[in-house]
Amino acid sequence: MKLLTHKFLLVIFYLLSTVISYSTEQPDFKNLIVDSEAKKLKNIEFKNNLNEIIKLNDYRGKLVILNFWATWCTPCREEMPHLDTLQSINKLENLKIFPINVGKEKIEKAEKFFIELKIKNWNRYCDDTVELANLFSLRGISTSIIINKNGEEFERIMGVVDFTDKKFVEWLSKYN
Repeated sequence: MKLLTHKFLLVIFYLLSTVISYSTEQPDFKNLIVDSEAKKLKNIEFKNNLNEIIKLNDYRGKLVILNFWATWCTPCREEMPHLDTLQSINKLENLKIFPINVGKEKIEKAEKFFIELKIKNWNRYCDDTVELANLFSLRGISTSIIINKNGEEFERIMGVVDFTDKKFVEWLSKYN
């Protein structure tokens, strides 16, 4: 009986210690989805505003955020300025953000959207066919996919997040 009690206490201690360490490793955002295992990504491509093909593999060694948005998306409008600021934070010099329009909208509409929101730190990217959105099994927008330096998805954010939140920036800088 004594051995069983010790085993039980060890299991409880282990569970509590992993929960505590897990909670300190990442920010406390309800819409941050942690992948239990990083997902390998292969041959991910999309277009920029000049209709040039961008290959995600060309950004290996960088921390990448793919943010899926549309001009009609109210949450996207709310978070875009935060993402724009995030791109300019010196602590995250190895971060590359790709805001990818999945709204099947003309580039002029996206340009106007960026001008209205005073977005200045990145170009426009699009997924006109929505193939990329389907590949990532998006369930809605705004959705941000966070990709590590090895080109693997390890986090996903569904919905609005203040990307300039100090805890989020500190957490993200660990992967930079």
